[in-house]
Amino acid sequence: MQVARLALLLGLALMPGTVQAQDAWPSRAITLIVPYAPGGYTDLVARLTARYVEKSLGKPVVVENRAGAGGIVGTQAVANAAPDGYTFCVCSVGAVSIAPFAQKIGYDPLKDLAPVGIVSTIVQAVIVKKSLPINSMADLVAYAKANPGKLNYGSSGIGGLTHYSVELFQARTGTQMVHIPFKGGAPATAALVSGDIDLSFANMTDALPQIEGGTVRGLAVTSLGRSPYFPDLPSVHETVSPNFIAETWNGIIAPPKTPEAIIGKLSEVLIKMADDPEVKEAMRKAGGNTVKSTPNEFVSQIKQEMTQWKPLVEEISAKK
Repeated sequence: MQVARLALLLGLALMPGTVQAQDAWPSRAITLIVPYAPGGYTDLVARLTARYVEKSLGKPVVVENRAGAGGIVGTQAVANAAPDGYTFCVCSVGAVSIAPFAQKIGYDPLKDLAPVGIVSTIVQAVIVKKSLPINSMADLVAYAKANPGKLNYGSSGIGGLTHYSVELFQARTGTQMVHIPFKGGAPATAALVSGDIDLSFANMTDALPQIEGGTVRGLAVTSLGRSPYFPDLPSVHETVSPNFIAETWNGIIAPPKTPEAIIGKLSEVLIKMADDPEVKEAMRKAGGNTVKSTPNEFVSQIKQEMTQWKPLVEEISAKK
């Protein structure tokens, strides 16, 4: 009887502590790892998210840029981080849904990452340096075919969507260009503005101010329909490659085995953030859109994208 009573008392004593430990999250600063260089769209999304989450949860949120390998370095860091709810990644489609088929990586997106929610989506714009005699997508295809291997294009890194969208374009149009990878979309666009590279399929946040400022020439957008930001720019789909589409997302991902209670609590905050007027306007100005996504919906999207990209990426890689 005394043993049973002691066990009961110990159980009652421990249970509140366990519940309180979960309820107490967060009790210190949270780190959001950005797997790209500062200044690009993912970096912007991370800083907007950090401010909102910090305000909602009442604890500091630190943004840390860990660029490299098209987002793989930073994503790998989160896959290896302690599952304590204090390290997350602001990841994107390239390092999660494409990279496993493009190169060797040290994590399995479906086993070694714990998706929390997609927070934004964005399309790309095809931009070229102004000194090129190219004024349309038809011009681009014609020039590239007449000068195989002469044009080069910049991307945010090997395996990212700004890389594989061009690989898809080349496969569809029978063109051949040289890939110049950077550590993020911002430095790739800066290289284009300075004339160091010829073109880029850039995220809208990188392309938008440069097209508006006249420092580059915009040729098309990669959504099926035209962008509200540049209604005069046609889509790649309606010009030279029917059904061509390249859209990316930014989502919050945790290390594997992060407690479901923590993932659920952060998910609720992110879903509310999608309706925040200031966040929506900031993303709109950068060319993106806010999104509401549950953890399960995020996992389903990753699985669908991996199924879609696997044959294409393997086919492209086999031709090299």
